[in-house]
Amino acid sequence: MQYVWDDKGNKYLDVHTGHGAAFLGHSNPYVIEEIKKQLGKIMVTPLAFESDVRDQCLEMLDKILPPYLRNVFFQNSGTEAVELALKLAKKVTYRKKVVAFRNSFHGRTLGSLLVTWNPKYRKPFFAESSDVIFLKYNSVDDVEKFVTEDVAAVIVEVVQGEGGLAVASEEFLKTIRSRCDEVGCVVVFDEVQSGFGRTGKIWAHQHYNTKPDIITAGKAIAGGFPVSIVAARDWLVSEIETGEHGTTHGGNPLACAALIGGIKAFIKDNVVERVSENSKVLRGKLEEVAKKHKLVRAVKGLGYMVGLELRVPPTNVLKILQENGILALKAGLTVLRLLPPYMITYSDMERLMSVIDYAIGKEEANRGIH
Repeated sequence: MQYVWDDKGNKYLDVHTGHGAAFLGHSNPYVIEEIKKQLGKIMVTPLAFESDVRDQCLEMLDKILPPYLRNVFFQNSGTEAVELALKLAKKVTYRKKVVAFRNSFHGRTLGSLLVTWNPKYRKPFFAESSDVIFLKYNSVDDVEKFVTEDVAAVIVEVVQGEGGLAVASEEFLKTIRSRCDEVGCVVVFDEVQSGFGRTGKIWAHQHYNTKPDIITAGKAIAGGFPVSIVAARDWLVSEIETGEHGTTHGGNPLACAALIGGIKAFIKDNVVERVSENSKVLRGKLEEVAKKHKLVRAVKGLGYMVGLELRVPPTNVLKILQENGILALKAGLTVLRLLPPYMITYSDMERLMSVIDYAIGKEEANRGIH
């Protein structure tokens, strides 16, 4: 379901979706069914023991993962997945340095924080390291110059979520791939927000003729249940020894059940096809709104990971939206970000555009913009 209600019974169209976690909608029936079934069986099974539900989960993941990424590690959140991806890269290359990009966001635990760009997240925790290099996003020249033989990994979002909905160019991603091949370092695509159909492909990098060594996924893949995965190539797991990485709740039976339900919904409801087609309509409507308002700079993003870049912070616009039954969020400093669930309808889009048009118009009037 694409709607939520507050304690007074007011209805909202949710295009915030918990930073994208509810991409399959609220209370997805496939996810609920699988969790209910598992609740009556067993709720805790350590990874040291085999589990039928985990085996079934892996079989389902096989339907959506690229064929060259067949090694799966279950985690609980996107930031944990990033932590493990960096650990794998450093272990297999025996190198310390990591390349990330300006305006990136990879999480708030210490390792992932080191490769998150915004200083406001890093500085309070002294999350600074000379081993992390931040390059300009979409800069081919920077990649060719700074990705050298002492770099363990390059980690990049195909579409920057927190950073302002910048979309990678094909040349940029291909240059990362070719340069990493030249120097022997690992390509990590962070698909925690952009993956699982949100951009109109199963994985956002599939819009490009480029293959990573590792992908991280989370948020939406289990209908909002706390699950994440790391999927890696064979050679990246060859040197990991027993005990070098572990997780208490990773691969939990309920988490695996939720993930099974999420993938069933994904396949049976033709999520990729629906987003690929309907996101064109949504973008077209956003373009129409953008043309009407001087406060709008551009339409940003890809698929159902889109928004409007404004000339001012979107704080007031977001407040007006909420007062009129729309939940949205911001990206970067000035982007109004929309992360709708896949089942959003054309009538939902019409209402969404009407309220956005009204909210931006009101903000322009308050600022004396005509």
